[in-house]
Formats: sequence, C-alpha cells, structure tokens
Amino acid sequence: MADRRTYNVVILGLGFLLIFTAFTTCGNVEQTVVKSLSNSTFSGSGYHSLGIIYGVFSFSNLLAPSIVTVIGAKLTMFLSGLLYSGYIAVFIIPSTWSFYLTSVLIGIGAAMLWTAQGHFLVENSEASTINRNTGMFWALLQCSMVFGNLYIYLDWNGKTEISDISRRNIFLFLLVASVLGTLSFLVLRTSYHEEEMLSEEEGQSLLSTRMKYKNRANTALQDTKSEFKTMVQLLKTKTIILLSPCMAYSGLELSFYSGVYGTCIGATTHFGEAAKGLIGISGIVVGIGEIVGGGFFGLLCKNSRFRRTSVVFLGMVVHFIASYLIFLNIPNDAPVVFEATTQKEPYLTPSVSIALLCSFLLGLGDSCFNTQLYSILGHVYAEQSTPAFAIFKFIQSVSAAVAFFYSGYLLLMWQLLLMVILGFTGTLCFFVVERMQDFSLDLQEY
Repeated sequence: MADRRTYNVVILGLGFLLIFTAFTTCGNVEQTVVKSLSNSTFSGSGYHSLGIIYGVFSFSNLLAPSIVTVIGAKLTMFLSGLLYSGYIAVFIIPSTWSFYLTSVLIGIGAAMLWTAQGHFLVENSEASTINRNTGMFWALLQCSMVFGNLYIYLDWNGKTEISDISRRNIFLFLLVASVLGTLSFLVLRTSYHEEEMLSEEEGQSLLSTRMKYKNRANTALQDTKSEFKTMVQLLKTKTIILLSPCMAYSGLELSFYSGVYGTCIGATTHFGEAAKGLIGISGIVVGIGEIVGGGFFGLLCKNSRFRRTSVVFLGMVVHFIASYLIFLNIPNDAPVVFEATTQKEPYLTPSVSIALLCSFLLGLGDSCFNTQLYSILGHVYAEQSTPAFAIFKFIQSVSAAVAFFYSGYLLLMWQLLLMVILGFTGTLCFFVVERMQDFSLDLQEY
C-alpha cells in the first residue's frame, strides 16, 4: 500500500514538473515572443492573456471541487493537462482568437488541475507521510523553473530577434513536455480510498451508471454550497480582512516575477545580444530563490523561537531591496515598450549581475510571504483549512489578473511603487494578525 502511494506521489510530481516546465517557461517569455511576431494579423498581448488566465482561474476554483468529485481526480488532471497543452500549441501557429480562447480554457483547467492535485495528494497520504509527500511533490514542481528556461537561454543567447523558426522549435519542445506530463496521469494507480468507493458502487447493482454519477453530482453540489457559505462567513472575519492586503501583494509580485520582470530584462537595450538569453537565466535564478527560501524557512519555522513575523519582515526587506535595484538598473519603459528594445535610460548602467541578483531576491521574498501565509492560515483555521486556502488563492489570483492587465500600460517605477506600498501594508497587517493570535493564546494560558 505504501509503495503504491509513494509511486503515485512521484508520478504526480513528475507530471506537474513536465506540464509546468512548459507553462512556467511560456509565461516567462510570452510577452517577448508576442512582440517579436512578424504576423501583422496577430494583435494579442501576453500580459492580457496571463490576466485572463488568473482571472478565470480565481472564479473557476468555486466549481472545480464539484468536477473533481464527479469525474475523479485522475481524469480531471488528464483533461486539464490537455487544456494546458492546447495553450502551448497556440504559439506554434499563433492567431488572436485561439490565443484568447485557450487563455480562458487554461484558466478553467488550472482550477481543476490544482484542486484535483490536492485531492489526490491527500488520498495518497497519511498523517505520518503528508509532510514528506508534500515536500517531495513541491521539490519536483520547483524544478520546472529550470529546464524550460535553460532551453530558452541556450537557444536565445546572442539573438536580438526571435525568428519564427526559433519560436516554433521552442514551443514544440514545450508542447512535447506538456503532453508527456499529461499522459503520465494515465499511469497513476487507483488509491485505496477510490477502490473502496468503487467497490461500494459496484455493490449497488440496481443503480445504473447514470444514477451513480447523478448521486455524485448531487453530493458535490451540496458540498460546494456548504463550502461557499463557509467562505462567505470567513471573509467577514477580522483575520481574513487583515490578511487580505498580504494575500493581494502575493498576487502582485507573482505577476511581476513570473511575467513582467523577464520581459523587462529581454527589452533592455544595454544588455545587447545577451538580453533575450538572460530571460531564461532570470527564470532559473527566480526558481533557485524559491527553492532556497521554501526549504530554509520551512525548516526554520518548525522551531517555535523563529517567528512567522520574522520571515515576513525579511521577505518585505528583500523585496524592497530588489525593487530599488530594479528601479535603478532597468529602463523605466521596459514593461510597456512596443518595439524590441527600450528607449529610456536607467539611473545606472544596466548590470547583468544586479539583474540576476534581483531575480534571486524576488524568488526568495516570494517564498517568505507564501510559506508564512500558508502557515498562519493553517494555524488559525485548522478546522476550516479548505475554504481558508480557497479564499487565499481567490484573492491572490484576482490581484495577479489585475496586475497583468495594467503591466502593459504602467511604467516600471509605478508598478514597483504599487508593490512597495501594498507590500508594506500587507506586512503591517500580518503583524497585527500574529499579535492577535499571541494575545488570544496569552488569555487562554491565563
């Protein structure tokens, strides 16, 4: 039994590694790719596409649990993987209508995929193995930031323009990775919980297949209604209201490091022929920052003497340093320029070392905020963790969607200023929530 569960967790992690090698790399370079298209009939925006994805994802999360309950986690992940692959395939022969249509579809697919992933991981874990399995899955997932971005560096380094042939080769490589990841879900084995459920249904021989699925759908609908009511109740609580700025900030910086910053580096004239290749290296370094931060702070916070507030404060300082260095090092028009390269001069002569240091700091700071948000939500809402995390993903995704929509219009300095203001506000609110928890604990002891 244990071997089957471990096998499932490893295959699940490998499937996500392959799919997100494709999607993470695509998100990192798509605005640069869109700007380089010689097709005069294409009028799409990479920023708008990512904004649509996160916007649709945020609302689709409300319905995704019902779909997973009715058709099962494995089939849900397989169908979602096909939607991811369809989005990647659009870049091989791009057209505006298919670009935006698949953006909507992948938003729906993302909600189903992550809901099914959580469901499947829990089904294949016990209390004694959940931390190990989550860590194993997370480690495999984070490696997705390495391989696709490494390909980008090797292929684009020394190029000032992205040719149609280069674009097709890259996205064919990413499509193959996504399809392989999707197919890997077909070799997942049935969990013990699923076997029990199937045996119970087989025992009900008088029920038709149609009735079985109808019963599942009715149960899922009732569960969704109940969870939605719980979410509405939690949204009114003081803790969630105070944590909302911090959750929203995590969405802003998610959009910045995953889609905007790489575009800025690739558009910086001073980097010359190295600019396009640096997009890939930047993505890899962001991933290293995420891995270092997630692993390091995950271990530290097991020690009660190392407080959540310390990690969040460090994340704020790290992001403030990164924002200031980016402001000095990257041209102000880098995120909005329509030509291949920037026209404005930055305050400093752009440095590759500083640019990549900022990539690392962005990843490190992101891991600080995300690990501690998960930690405090799991602590405060131990009995209502599912709706609490759903609220977190909803606020984060809406915030990311809004950020992607304004990223193509606001100069870099204004985007950084918004992040600094919201980051500072979110950190203060996080401190207040932590103090509230300490105060209630003191009262209980008293």
